[in-house]
Amino acid sequence: MFRRLIALPMLLAAIALTGCDEAPEDAGTAAAPPPAVGVAPAVRRDVTPTMEFVARVEAIDTVDLEARVTGFLMRRDFAEGAKVEADQLLFEIEREPYEIAVAARTADVERMAATLLNAEQQRQRMAELVRRDAQPQARLDEAVAAEDEARAARDAAEAALRQAQLELGYTQIRAPFAGQIGRAAYARGAVVGPNSGPLARLVQLDPIYVAIPVTDRALIAVRRAQSAPEGNYQPFLRLADGSVIEEPGEFAFYDPQVNPTTSTVTVRATFANGEGLLLPGQYVTVLVRSAEPAQELVIPQVAVQQDQAGTFVLTVDAENRVAETRLSLGQRIETDWIVLGGLEEGQTVIVEGLQKVRPGMVVQPGAALVEED
Repeated sequence: MFRRLIALPMLLAAIALTGCDEAPEDAGTAAAPPPAVGVAPAVRRDVTPTMEFVARVEAIDTVDLEARVTGFLMRRDFAEGAKVEADQLLFEIEREPYEIAVAARTADVERMAATLLNAEQQRQRMAELVRRDAQPQARLDEAVAAEDEARAARDAAEAALRQAQLELGYTQIRAPFAGQIGRAAYARGAVVGPNSGPLARLVQLDPIYVAIPVTDRALIAVRRAQSAPEGNYQPFLRLADGSVIEEPGEFAFYDPQVNPTTSTVTVRATFANGEGLLLPGQYVTVLVRSAEPAQELVIPQVAVQQDQAGTFVLTVDAENRVAETRLSLGQRIETDWIVLGGLEEGQTVIVEGLQKVRPGMVVQPGAALVEED
């Protein structure tokens, strides 16, 4: 009996001690701090709306230089790949045979002109004799016919002279415009002619075209923006190395119809190319920017998430409680998104620690996060 009385207090003491050991753990779990997250406010700032398009460089003018007469190629007055000026002499075909032809046709014209003058004088004399009844009308008709024949011969001689002069002119091939000339297909001394194919190709590089395939929807947006009172959109170029040519181009042409295969419209812009950085066939990125900045509501792009229903962000209210907020986005500007709807200026969005929180949780905003392994 005595042993049972001693054992009961000891059992109660052990139970009490066990309860004391567990209580601190429960208290520690309840007192764990809210998860720390990084936040940023939705703010309004000046932004420059930009649209990007992949485009291709095209030459404004390209011409294949060809021989129009046959002969030996006597001169080639350019360095391959060099810039040439408008009307610069590039090729010369032997001229002597064509100079001789011009001289011969000139003599023919002079002879035919003398024959015509004699026929005119004969017709005038015969007309006077007929008027006096000294000659019959038939003799005058013969004189008139002879004059017409002489005039036709003179005209044919003059046409032959013009043809000979043209052919003489064709022996010199000049640049029709300023540009850059390519490789020469023939060396001096080669026989060239109308069937020889191109002697060289001349390309105008400054200024130069950039052809931009634009979706009909994007084209509508650009044209509406252009027609707005504050709208003044200009094209800029970004090259393959990421550098941007700061001098803007000018829109020069809009295709009047949509390509049914690609559902795009070709827009052509003109750019200065004095340094020769742009070459026909080259791919570039065209940045269509507004010349005037606009005040827009923006949030960091790292805050934006997407699911099947669309885009959303996690916001934090005044009580530090997380909520899921659906929103409509515009363009991406550098590291920000333009917000078209769903957020108000000053609302706080979570930008760090998104994987640790969910809607309804209370968080500690603004604290720096330490990534866990």
